[in-house]
Amino acid sequence: MKLSRPVSWFLLAFGVWSWFIWVSFVKNLWNDASGLAFDAAGDPTAYFWVHLLLAVTSFFLGTAVGAVGLRGLRALRREKNPTSATSPAPPGPTP
Repeated sequence: MKLSRPVSWFLLAFGVWSWFIWVSFVKNLWNDASGLAFDAAGDPTAYFWVHLLLAVTSFFLGTAVGAVGLRGLRALRREKNPTSATSPAPPGPTP
């Protein structure tokens, strides 16, 4: 499947955005003082574990989506500027 340039950029931007948002969220979750993430004894609550699992899943999905976008952009660049590595060897005797 061939991705267009705008779609590839969107997927890459989505991956970067996902990392930015969820890293910020995990920092805020870790430093939570409201009592939602940690109980009075300082132990993590179910809220903490569920949201940490959501964040980790989003890291993986954001990375996968961003990688697809990056691969799409690289494929478009290779298509536009073919390199000598993908061109056939010049005719001539083989050693």
